[in-house]
Amino acid sequence: MHISKTLQTVVICSLITISSCNKKKETVENTPPEEKISNELLAEWTGPYSGTPAFDKMNIVDIKPALEKGMELNLADINAITSNTDAPTFENTIVPLEKSGQELNRVFTYYGILSSNMSSPEFRKIQKEMAPKLSDFRSKISQNEILFQRIKTVYDNAQKQPLEADQQRVVQLTYEQFAMNGAELNIEKKKRYAEINKELSELYTNFSNNILADEEGYITYLTKEQLGGLSEPLIKAYGKAAADKGEEGKYAVTNTRSSMDPFLKYSTERELREQVWKNYYSRGDNGDDKDNNENIAKILKLRKERVALLGYDNYADWRLQNRMAKNPENAMKLMNAVWPAAIARVKEEVSDMQAVADANKDNITIEPWDYRYYAEKVRKKKYDLDSDEVKQYLQLDKLREAMFFVAGELFNYEFTTVAKGTVPVFHEDVNVWEVKDKTSGEHIGLWYLDPFARTGKRSGAWATTYRSHTTFDGKKTVLASNNSNFVKPAPGEPVLVSWDDATTFFHEFGHALHFFSSEVRYPTLNGGVRDYTEFQSQLLERWLSTDKVIDNYLVHYKTGAPMPKELVAKVKKAATFNQGFATTEYLASALMDMKFHLADPANIDVDRFEKETLAELNMPKELVMRHRTPHFGHVFSGEGYATAYYGYMWADVLTSDAAEAFAEAPDGFYDKDVAAKLVKYLFAPRNAMDPAEAYRLFRGRDAKIEALMKDRGFPTTAK
Repeated sequence: MHISKTLQTVVICSLITISSCNKKKETVENTPPEEKISNELLAEWTGPYSGTPAFDKMNIVDIKPALEKGMELNLADINAITSNTDAPTFENTIVPLEKSGQELNRVFTYYGILSSNMSSPEFRKIQKEMAPKLSDFRSKISQNEILFQRIKTVYDNAQKQPLEADQQRVVQLTYEQFAMNGAELNIEKKKRYAEINKELSELYTNFSNNILADEEGYITYLTKEQLGGLSEPLIKAYGKAAADKGEEGKYAVTNTRSSMDPFLKYSTERELREQVWKNYYSRGDNGDDKDNNENIAKILKLRKERVALLGYDNYADWRLQNRMAKNPENAMKLMNAVWPAAIARVKEEVSDMQAVADANKDNITIEPWDYRYYAEKVRKKKYDLDSDEVKQYLQLDKLREAMFFVAGELFNYEFTTVAKGTVPVFHEDVNVWEVKDKTSGEHIGLWYLDPFARTGKRSGAWATTYRSHTTFDGKKTVLASNNSNFVKPAPGEPVLVSWDDATTFFHEFGHALHFFSSEVRYPTLNGGVRDYTEFQSQLLERWLSTDKVIDNYLVHYKTGAPMPKELVAKVKKAATFNQGFATTEYLASALMDMKFHLADPANIDVDRFEKETLAELNMPKELVMRHRTPHFGHVFSGEGYATAYYGYMWADVLTSDAAEAFAEAPDGFYDKDVAAKLVKYLFAPRNAMDPAEAYRLFRGRDAKIEALMKDRGFPTTAK
């Protein structure tokens, strides 16, 4: 889902230096070396592979002083640029800006781990304290008048006499980022802009910590008599989760999606399904000191006030100006084209489920906590397909091997295990692989995998980089990580996952491949356009259902036998099953994201606005938004996906269209010519060229929505 350190860290990094969070900087004048590296979190990484993060030496007490020293050093970098009396050029302004902040960016690597993978009450206190200080720091750079004027001069000169293509792109992105963040405002407005950013940084921290607290605070414990419908591996995993929390002999459904989802799908205990469902979908909405509704109202008001300083009517207009959609109207047009077909399909799905319930004389009306359970019964009835049967062939380790195989076929990559202890890791669950080019043996990077849920780890799945690829200042090993929240199995047991979770596993690995395949010169170009950057990862999902993966890696966890052809046929036949649910729960969140930011937030009642807007959209009562507003971390724990959650669907239009290019090729999804074009135009350039142009170079034309509608089993023209 996420492609950077943490949502909060993304916001921090994107506004600090406008470039990547992984850069090399020149020595700051008059700063003794011993002072710069006295804190381990600031120190240059050592060891093999161009150096790796010293996760084994990471200490919470070092975070605050490391951040403070890192900010000081970063500002010294900026001062060196602004003190230069020579006329501004790319080499004396943009290049040192690209190199700036190395020490602080190293600190953010540890900060991201402590925030997302290893959070604790002690860290959250530091996080809360540092949020406003980090905001002030960002403002000192984004509002630095001398710095901006130098950037503007380089930008203006480049309009008259263009630089090399990638340099031109860096200058354009840098200038636009500063301009979008208030660099051209007068002194009074700049002051207010900075104040708003400080207030928002605190609200974002509160919001995300409240979600994490509710995920940790609500656990449903089961007895042996309450395990009806659950598989043996799942029962063992729930037993381990309870034992880990000191409740030996019980079974724990924790308040995360990976724990909640299979319980709702298989449990025969309807009252417990309701309890688990309410725990999960009420995160941040329990009317207590962890309630997020007031935080959201404040965030919406501050965002609107801030963009008004820049002359925009609403946050969405400001945010989308440099995205593929360009404006909220285009984003809404896409969503509105799909929405009617999605909710119409939900109506059909609910009708099918209710018929099953009635035939079983269950004497119930389908409610949201019934949807997954009865959908499985309909799947079995319509397609003779049992998700639990499919799950027996989806072992996490074999899926990882399948991903490595796909990476080898498309990218010519080879993954080999790095022995434990060779590079530091932050938890015993984390394993590391080296990535090389299969033909040349060239070292490319390291891939870290942190697969399991734990206390202090935020829910969901995401990818991140600890160090990105650049060549302008010496090539370094790419350090990329995938993070999941699979329920950790009992000792000796395999990790069996759902088809949806397997798809997500492939998705996040697609982000990692995007990081590894980068061929850009400057750090800024490793960034992404939000409604495009999910495309590459969504496309990689398609290889899960290819014959080569199914035949060789989807094998039974007990017998090792490959998935039977009859079962494969059922899986493929049911490919569009439950698309009403999947599309509607996602689109509801995307539409709400946009509508919240187009509305007047002056006197907004967040809870009522959510209910009334969904009612106007004719949201089916049998399901809810994938991310209800009070725990919509994509949008309210930072700004990475604010008015941009639609981007998954925008990217999926590209995904479906690009998949057709492979389907039409002589060797299908493993066609070498199409794969080469994929890497050359859609993976390697990152943000070095306009995404729309990159896609046209790959496909020979713009993407069309018809392929997406077909993939989801919807009419190609929604009624």
